This record gives sequence, structure tokens and C-alpha cells, in this order.
Amino acid sequence: HRTLEICERYPNATHVYCERYTSVFNNNSQNFRLQKKQPSLILAKKHQKHVLPTPQGYGIGGDRNYYFSHMLNCLYDCRYCFLQGMYRSANYVVFVNYEDFLDQIDSTTQESSDPCWFFSGYDCDSLALEPVTGFMRYALDRFASLPNAQLEIRTKSTQIRELLDRKVIDNCVVAYSFSPDNIANTLEHRAPDIHKRIRALKKLADQGWKIGLRFDPIVVSPTMESDYRDLFTSVFKSISPEKIHSVSYGMFRLPKPFFRKMVKLYPEEKLFSMPLTEQEPMVSFSEEAETNSHLMIHQELLKHIDEEIIFPCS
Repeated sequence: HRTLEICERYPNATHVYCERYTSVFNNNSQNFRLQKKQPSLILAKKHQKHVLPTPQGYGIGGDRNYYFSHMLNCLYDCRYCFLQGMYRSANYVVFVNYEDFLDQIDSTTQESSDPCWFFSGYDCDSLALEPVTGFMRYALDRFASLPNAQLEIRTKSTQIRELLDRKVIDNCVVAYSFSPDNIANTLEHRAPDIHKRIRALKKLADQGWKIGLRFDPIVVSPTMESDYRDLFTSVFKSISPEKIHSVSYGMFRLPKPFFRKMVKLYPEEKLFSMPLTEQEPMVSFSEEAETNSHLMIHQELLKHIDEEIIFPCS
């Protein structure tokens, strides 16, 4: 029924049927950069691994951390995004068997009495395609009945109508990703500007939703101290600290194979010509630059919020 509903939104679209989405999505003979100009929408069923453990160091204080991806690829075109190095295709994949995701989330929570964190937005933007998919509408109804499950909705999107039109649930954090203006304007193509994100975040905070701030990835630059100071001033001027559930930050980093692929896709991109180093198995800034950046970011954050809600991403 979801496939039919989504197809009805695009009456003029050409329908191409296949047995498995991977026969299209994983095909070798395609170019991510070209497809990104006019991507197609693939509707599919995910058969297994609906919920997976997060990478080490990914989380906001919980001991049991998992992620799930009801969608693959993102509407936005952030040049630093690892998805363009991980996937061969820029087409969007939406898995329509929402029940299977939430059933596995439910069963995962029953494995222990300890709270479980579930992160949405790892392989996509959680809200950008919500008017089409309606996934969060379904997921929030289910999470409302799972007191042992904590949900993080990570996004850059201003598509928040679904959240504003419903009752706030206590076990959900809406987390927005932010970069300073100069980084966002240069690297975060097609994404809403940070001021629109701040306005959306304020509406959610004023309605009572728990709010998360995610300053990730951090890109080193000569002006980064003043850039982040200005960004923090803008954000915390609009959002009261007592409404903030958590704040995390982490450096720009990519697995080496992803980095090499992205350099081939965008050889003219200045980001990839910066003084990056290989720290097996990742490519990132030097250890010294990372240490200095973490210290600066942490000290600036402490001017606005308490230490216990800050979570550096290793």
C-alpha cells in the first residue's frame, strides 16, 4: 500500500520493475556525480539487518547504541558526505516495509532492561523526504509505546510539519547538524541554510521536543575559531540551554577507500586538497590539528552549556 501511495504522488513517472533493488543500486556501470543531477526513486523491501550496532564512538552517552536506515542516500549534496564514497548509485532507496524495522527495534529493546538508543539519519536525512514517505509518522507512533527505546532523529531538513502536528513523545531527540556559514555555503549543497535550520529547531524546542545539536564534521580552517564562535552565538541565542538534550561534535574523517573514490568524483574540490593525513583506516586532519580543534570547540561550548551534555565523537 505504501508503494502505491508513493507512486500516486508521481503520476507521470516511468515505472521500472526489478526483482531486487541491488541489481540497480549496486550496478558497477554508473556515475554518482551524474546521477546526483537527476536521481530516481527506488522503492524496495529490506529483508534483513534492519537494525545494526553503531560504529564505536558514535553515541550520546548510552551503552547500547544502534542505527537503522529506512532510506539510502540523501536529498542534499554535502561534499564531505561519506555516502558518495560508499554507494555506487546516487538514486534514493526507500524501504517500504516499515513494520519490519520497528519490529526489530522492539525485539532489540527486549534483549536487556538497559535503555537502547536508536539513531535515524545515518545513511540518509531523517526528515527530508518525510512528506513522501511518512516513515517518521509511523515510527513515532511505535516509539511512543516503547519506553525502553530512545530515538534520535538526525536531520538538516526544515520538513518538521509531522512533528509540529503531533504530541511530543519523551523518548525522542530531534538533532540538527550545523556547520559555520562559510562551510555550509561552500560544502552543503541543496541543504537549508543554517538560519532556516535554527528557526525550525526553535519551533520544535518551543513545542517541547528534546533538542540535539550536532557540530559534525568539523573542517579545519584559519578562521575556524571565530567561525564556530559566531555559529554558537547564533544557535544558543535562539535555543535556551535548558531545552537542549545533548551536543556532540566530531572531525571530518573518511575511510580511505571512500576518500579515494570521492577525490575521483570531485577532483576540483578544495576540501580534498587540504592537509589531510592517513590515520589507519581513516583519512582526516592531523592528530595535532584534531586535538587543537577539539579543545577549542569544547571550550567555546562550555561558555553556553554544561559539560555533562557534551559528547565528543571519537
